[in-house]
Amino acid sequence: MNKTKIVCTLGPACDTENILKEMLLAGMRIARMNFSHGTHEEHKRRLDLVRKVASDTGITLGMMLDTKGPEIRIKQFKNGQINLKEGQMFTLACYDTEGDDTKVSVNYKDLYKSVKEGDKVLLDDGLITMEVADIKNKDIILKVLVAGVLSNNKSINLPHSKPNLPFLTDIDKKDLMFGIENNVDFIAASFVRSAEDVKLLRGFLNENGGEDIWIISKIENGEGVINIDEIIQASDGIMVARGDLGVEIDAELIPITQKDIIEKCNIAAKPVITATQMLDSMIRNPHATRAEINDVANAVFDGTDAVMLSAESAAGKYPVESVKTLSRVIYRTEASERYFKNIKRDFTGSISKTNVIGHAACEIAEKLKVKAIIAPTAGGYTPRLISKFRPNCMLIASTCSKSVMRKLTLVWGAYSVYSPVQSGYEDLVCNSVRNAAEEGLLNENDLVVVTFGMPINVTGTTNNIRVARVHEMNNCGIK
Repeated sequence: MNKTKIVCTLGPACDTENILKEMLLAGMRIARMNFSHGTHEEHKRRLDLVRKVASDTGITLGMMLDTKGPEIRIKQFKNGQINLKEGQMFTLACYDTEGDDTKVSVNYKDLYKSVKEGDKVLLDDGLITMEVADIKNKDIILKVLVAGVLSNNKSINLPHSKPNLPFLTDIDKKDLMFGIENNVDFIAASFVRSAEDVKLLRGFLNENGGEDIWIISKIENGEGVINIDEIIQASDGIMVARGDLGVEIDAELIPITQKDIIEKCNIAAKPVITATQMLDSMIRNPHATRAEINDVANAVFDGTDAVMLSAESAAGKYPVESVKTLSRVIYRTEASERYFKNIKRDFTGSISKTNVIGHAACEIAEKLKVKAIIAPTAGGYTPRLISKFRPNCMLIASTCSKSVMRKLTLVWGAYSVYSPVQSGYEDLVCNSVRNAAEEGLLNENDLVVVTFGMPINVTGTTNNIRVARVHEMNNCGIK
């Protein structure tokens, strides 16, 4: 059972029950809908399909909605794409016009106000570089410095300017309402720049019935990196979105930035996803490159909670093989002696009862070599705190909330079992152990650590530890 989780983006490449089933069985635990592409009808169809397949297989699946955000993109070409040549002149039109070899429209009509002569303009995640030669009315005239094929809806990055775009666009608000109405578990918020952006999003969700949705802030610009501490504090989790981030800051800084953000998230007990180009070559090829394998393994060694597939699963030729490749790399990396030496975290954070109990549970588990830590939880808080210390045994979260089960799909090492609401702590502890055993996770002679809180079924009250063998638990009914 891998501890590092896998997020997969849905798309045309995995639009059948058979492929989705194979992806789930291979290790997909969170399905991501990218709202930079597709209609609400398409997303609804995919959401319903993957939920049906997950239900049929008995696998708990989290659903993530990734917002379009305040991004700038080109619109569409008459023939779908063009071939740009070095030195040619090309125009970004800040009004609607049909794209051709000489021009294309942009989705941000005030873009011409945000650039000046000499500014660099990067397209398609930085693969194509242009320079502003002139601005005439609402036309931005560019000179191509680094050529390439440019196709519909590609991204535009402006490393030398900060367009005055609202964080929550009208399109985003409609997409967020879709997510609320369809009970998604996570919102991946694009282009977060500060804690104020997160608070704005949280306010919108709370006002519209989405107060239980976790906000995963995507770090993909320089401001987000600078303000990372306050963003982590305001968010439920973080995504290191290396595509746009690698355009906004120097690419050679990405590995250092990734490690720093992962460490900060681990210390704060906030789940962190490492994303973008994990297995990019598998969009076209059945096997990953050695460099990609190393990239995935290093993210796992860094302590990431999850790794994510984008186009590999959404539009690539080998979606199932991509998930299997991630699973194999995660398995081999986590099985190495070096892994737990790398990721073990010392005690940090507030001296709260739950934090201290979580750390103590991990210390006891390591010294007694227990089979599992079992954490009954109302809201998922205790498993997150235990996960922060990276125990080398199973972490079983027992909860009466299917919503909490889905959210814990993103937390490192957490495996959830469903337990109905209990009236007393003996019932709570014993039923948690029994349900884990009935799922085949425990045998009667296994030694376990159980954390729980008094009063029970109240978030944030964990204040007890119990150590026993499964058969010693009173009234557990394990034969």
